[in-house]
Amino acid sequence: MPDSRPTPTGRPPDAPVSGSRGASAGGAPHPSRRLLLGSMAATAAAAVPLLGAAPATAAAPARRTAAPRSTARELVYVNTWKGTQIHGAWFDPDRGDLTPIGPVGEANADWAVTHPTLPILYVATMAVGGVVDTFRIDPATGALAKTGELSTGGTGLNGGGVSYIGIDQPSNTLLATNFEDGFTAAVPISRTGELAPPASLAQDTGSGPNPRQASPHPHHAEVDPSGRFALVADFGADRVFVYRFDRATRTLSAGGPAGPYAYPTAPGSGPRRVAFHPDGRTVYLLSELSSDLQTLRWDPHEGELTHRQTLALDGPDFTGTKSASDLAISGDGRFVYAGNRGENSLTVFAVDPRTDLLSTLQSVPCGGTTPWGFTLHPSGRWLLVANEASNTVNVFGVDRRSGKLTDTGMSLAVPNPDSVTFFRR
Repeated sequence: MPDSRPTPTGRPPDAPVSGSRGASAGGAPHPSRRLLLGSMAATAAAAVPLLGAAPATAAAPARRTAAPRSTARELVYVNTWKGTQIHGAWFDPDRGDLTPIGPVGEANADWAVTHPTLPILYVATMAVGGVVDTFRIDPATGALAKTGELSTGGTGLNGGGVSYIGIDQPSNTLLATNFEDGFTAAVPISRTGELAPPASLAQDTGSGPNPRQASPHPHHAEVDPSGRFALVADFGADRVFVYRFDRATRTLSAGGPAGPYAYPTAPGSGPRRVAFHPDGRTVYLLSELSSDLQTLRWDPHEGELTHRQTLALDGPDFTGTKSASDLAISGDGRFVYAGNRGENSLTVFAVDPRTDLLSTLQSVPCGGTTPWGFTLHPSGRWLLVANEASNTVNVFGVDRRSGKLTDTGMSLAVPNPDSVTFFRR
């Protein structure tokens, strides 16, 4: 997530760390951006081969480890903040063990997502032009072979790139938020996994009072369960923009001459993540600069958000720099998880099954320093945290009945990890 990252101080060297508990590190986060450009829907209907596709040459990993004998083992890919390599590991979903593979591909990676059915990894980079790289996965070794790259547009004059990519599977569309240039691109995915030029762009407008909010900085985009709208959390504009989305043409549009509907947050709050409850009637919004979590009512007919509740992530005695990071909902919709880089902690919220309102259930140390991103395993039994400043990926057990987290003590040494992606064969 380009500019929305704190710059940690007192960072330990890139040495292997096992089961570490990093000391608190206060870091001042960096920046996040998006107006609505005309749709390029004419090119959206049929996905064309990836522009500038490179020959499929396998990256030369520093260390190649064959898959452990257990057939249950799964691949995990870890991106590194301002690094040049993607790291791989084997994950045992029965025991929660991580076995390192080492570097498996080269990219200035910032976020990644796997194709829903094919052995393909899409990687958001910080390169000028909002570049997304495509890699083919070798399921036997974890090695990545780059097969192409696509510019989603933008000048990147401020040095940032794509802060988030996610896939809307029903429309075979990759949504990419360009943090620095302030827009979200709807990118067609072909049946064989290639990316086409953006079918449409949605450009945000606005700014906030924080020096890091001089212009729009979209940080996350999510299609609503009905498939009719796309919500964009804009860090720089202090808004959640709601664009109409046509799955048939992959067109993002304002829906009216006045522009897109926008839910305003408190000035200087810095919206970072949105997540829909599985019931489709509630949205949870995590704001970075104010380090809080809002519960919003979602109207899928009008595409409107209404405030219901705000809960703080920080304790009442916290006096450092606020910096919320990541957000996830359990598959059954009973629990919400949030990352807090300010206090180096993870917070668990219980969801009231009647109202979808939240109550704080647990707050635990993240197992390291600066929890940038985390991922819930599809089984719901594990949560893997990328602790960027302590150079570790830490494994937490999840009690699926209570929702509570337990640090397993298992960690993987990776230089400055910022996001974790599972690939299940």
